[in-house]
Amino acid sequence: MSTRRAVLVPAAVVVLWAAVALAWPHIVPHDPALQDPALRFRPPGPEHWLGTDQFGRDVLSRVLAGARPVLVVAPAATALGVLVGAGVGLVSGTVRGWLDDVAMRVVDAAMVFPTVIAAVLFIALLGRSPVVVVLVVGAAFVPIVARSVRAATLVEREKPYVDAARLRGEPALRVAVREILPNVRGTVLVEATSRLGDAVFAAATLSFLGLGQPPGSPEWGAAVSDNRVWLQVAPWTVLAPALAIGSLVVAVALLSDALRHRVAAP
Repeated sequence: MSTRRAVLVPAAVVVLWAAVALAWPHIVPHDPALQDPALRFRPPGPEHWLGTDQFGRDVLSRVLAGARPVLVVAPAATALGVLVGAGVGLVSGTVRGWLDDVAMRVVDAAMVFPTVIAAVLFIALLGRSPVVVVLVVGAAFVPIVARSVRAATLVEREKPYVDAARLRGEPALRVAVREILPNVRGTVLVEATSRLGDAVFAAATLSFLGLGQPPGSPEWGAAVSDNRVWLQVAPWTVLAPALAIGSLVVAVALLSDALRHRVAAP
């Protein structure tokens, strides 16, 4: 596969799911919430392309509807984690000294704490909602992004253009934002795409565990959780949302890999 095609194919998959998330009310063949016990566990066919579930709901319609919760929570969590993490890493790597030591010790402590346990604690305190999931997943990304951006910042801060900015008397914050940030933006973009795939998987995992979307939601992780007991009876009810998760995660991972190679290229 050529390099161009290696980028275009996963990009098309991501764009497709984004379009589905926006337009699903207009393209679903059936009401995703409509229950009809007479249609229970119908296999894939002309009327229901991906079959029906235990309540007679159309699986294809539910997969299409489930794209929106995923593609609302995941980008929001990614944006939160990348913005905060990049800011911490950029300032820490530029200023150094005691601020860098304190920031990195906090980052190290945060990376040790399991994300799932943190999610359980936050959801127990704040309740189950998409906002809480965004905060939990985004917070989990902060230390990862901070370490990566700090490493890139440490390389850039030793270059002559940064020394020239210091000699001009520019304050550390201006040096970080105006001089170093444009030269580490490739690292930030790579982290953003990498974390987006992680966020899709994390949001689906939390919903699967009952910590994200409520039971009965068409969100992909919740759909897999609700239907897993019927895997041997009606495998399409689980495979359809699982493949949707996999296609989006793999597509974002391929885009991230292509971007990483482009940034690393001389």
